[in-house]
Amino acid sequence: MKGTTAVRARIDAWMQQRSPRSDSLLLTHRNVYILPTTAGLLFCLTLVVLLVASINYQLNLGYLLTFLLAGSGVVSMHMTHNTLRGLTLQLRPVHPAFAGDTAVLEAVLSAGRGDRYGVALRLQSADASSASHTDVPAQGQAVLQIGFVPPARGRHALPTLRVQTHFPLGLFRAWAVWHPAMSVLVYPQPERPVSALPAARGVPGGPLRSRTAGADEFDGVRPYRRGDAPKAIAWKQAAKTLASGGDLISRDHSAHTREQLWLSWHDCGISGAEARLARLTAWIVEADRRDVAWGLSLPAEELPMGQGDQHRQRGLERLALWSA
Repeated sequence: MKGTTAVRARIDAWMQQRSPRSDSLLLTHRNVYILPTTAGLLFCLTLVVLLVASINYQLNLGYLLTFLLAGSGVVSMHMTHNTLRGLTLQLRPVHPAFAGDTAVLEAVLSAGRGDRYGVALRLQSADASSASHTDVPAQGQAVLQIGFVPPARGRHALPTLRVQTHFPLGLFRAWAVWHPAMSVLVYPQPERPVSALPAARGVPGGPLRSRTAGADEFDGVRPYRRGDAPKAIAWKQAAKTLASGGDLISRDHSAHTREQLWLSWHDCGISGAEARLARLTAWIVEADRRDVAWGLSLPAEELPMGQGDQHRQRGLERLALWSA
């Protein structure tokens, strides 16, 4: 086992030198390899048997069949190799993913002259059944997607990919190894179920923010004005005022409170760094879903108040790359 591992390590190092890390790859005769498949080996064995039988029995038709099949095999070998040779592979930017979820790699395959059939892309460490297949038209492009599950939070190098084909007869397998240079950012796995968000803190003179209440809560009330929508009327308060001879009351959404929602490391209420990161991740996702402004407080660093997609990405990135 140790000897086999050492041989594989040497082969991987040799192929790494021939195919350095890059987000684009042009397939040429220098980086495309070809070997017969199991079916191809059986085909060769059949040719040997036919040739021996034809020589032994002096069968002219046997010679014809043997060399006809051998010529077909040679043509198949060249077609298999040429299916990959000349292809250009370009990796698209990889979107961040949560730990335990699937990160998706998208590769754009571009062909020059001639159609390319049965091109497959898979992870080097995965079996062939997980490969994605496509046909690339002449002077055209095709997109292949491959998913993999990152092991943990942080920034990880992309796994080694393999592009291959068995076209046209499946007698030979041509392949090339691709080492992408790009990395993927992996956020901590959010806590499930999501714990309740911490209470917003009142800050004198802080930025004006609407109270982060549910859809049925409101910031204040005012006397009813003609033209107010029925759903804007505070019916519970209006029932009390009407019973005492008063007027209708409407919700006043123009009133605001000066509150800040801080997602703090010390407010998580649990022990363990990874558990706290998971809870903070879930809080960020939930606050973003509610469209609430929030700030993030971590040991030795702090993310100011804000909201929106970019603010969410900055907060999750800090959690992904945080280290004690």
